[in-house]
Amino acid sequence: MNASYGRDLDLNLLRVFAVVADTGSVTDAARQLYLTQPAVSAALRRLTAAIGAPLFVRRGRGLELTGRGQRLHATLVPHLQAILDAALSAPQWNPATSERTLRLGVSDVAELWLLPALLRALAREAPRMCVVAVPVRFRTVAAALASGLDAAVTVADELPATVRRQPLFCGGFVCLFDPRHTRLRRAPTLEEYFALDHVIVSYNGDLRGIVEDVVRRQRKVRCSTSTFATLGALIDGSALVATVPTTVAAHIREIRSHLATRPLPFEIEGSPTELLWPSSADDDEACRFVRGKIVDIARAEAPKLQRA
Repeated sequence: MNASYGRDLDLNLLRVFAVVADTGSVTDAARQLYLTQPAVSAALRRLTAAIGAPLFVRRGRGLELTGRGQRLHATLVPHLQAILDAALSAPQWNPATSERTLRLGVSDVAELWLLPALLRALAREAPRMCVVAVPVRFRTVAAALASGLDAAVTVADELPATVRRQPLFCGGFVCLFDPRHTRLRRAPTLEEYFALDHVIVSYNGDLRGIVEDVVRRQRKVRCSTSTFATLGALIDGSALVATVPTTVAAHIREIRSHLATRPLPFEIEGSPTELLWPSSADDDEACRFVRGKIVDIARAEAPKLQRA
C-alpha cells in the first residue's frame, strides 16, 4: 500500500478500469459510474501512465484489453469484489460464538452490582466472551475511555463530545451499621449521627469523605479505606457505621442481612450512575450487545435502591 501511494496511484482509477474492461466501452462505463465520458477517458490515461503500459486497444467501436490489461483485470476483480462485500454486507456477529474480549471500566460501586450479573448473562448467551474490568473513577474515566476502554459504568462529570453517555439510575445515600453493636433510631438526629464512629471510603487516602464536603463538619473517622468492597466486613461485628450509596448498602445486606440502614439527618444529592462509551463503538456489535446487558442489569438493580 505504501508503494502504491508512493507512485501516486489513485485506487479509484482501478474501479474505472474494471468497469471499462467489463463493458468494453467508455460510454457505457461512464453511464454506470455516473461520470462523464471525458472523466473516464482521463482516468484511463492516468492509470496507463501509472502502470507504464497500454491497457486497452481499440477494436471497431469498442475497447479490448491488452495482455497487460488482461493480467491486471484477472488479478484486480477478486479484490474489488472482496472490498465491496466487506463494505456492503451485513455484520455476521454472533454472541454464541464470539471470542471478543471487552475492556470495561467500572467504579468500585458498580463492580459490586454489575460484574457478577454481567458474567452470569455472558455465561448464558456469550460463553466465549471475556471481560477485562478496569477500575475507573469520575476523575479518570475520560482518560481511560480515550486510552481504549470499550465502555465504562461510573459517575462522571463533564466529558468530551466523543463520549456517549446513558444514565442508568440515580440513588441516594444511607447510614449502614450493625444493630447488634450500634443503636440508631429510625430517624437519627444530626448530633446522634456525628457522635458515632465512622468508616469512610476515601480515594485521596485521608479522613475526609462526601459528608465533610457537603455538611462541612468532620466526623469521628476511625478507619479510611480505598474501596467499598471491604465495608461490609469492617462494619459487621463492630460499632462502626458507614455512609454509603444505596446500591452498595443493598448488596452488602444481600450477604449480611443482619446489618441495617437508616436515613441520613441531612441531604446528599446523589449523582447518576451512567453507562459511557466512545462514539467509535456505536456500531460495534459486540459492544452494543454488552451495553444492552448492562442496561438490563441496571433496570433490575433500580428497585433494590428503594429497599436499601
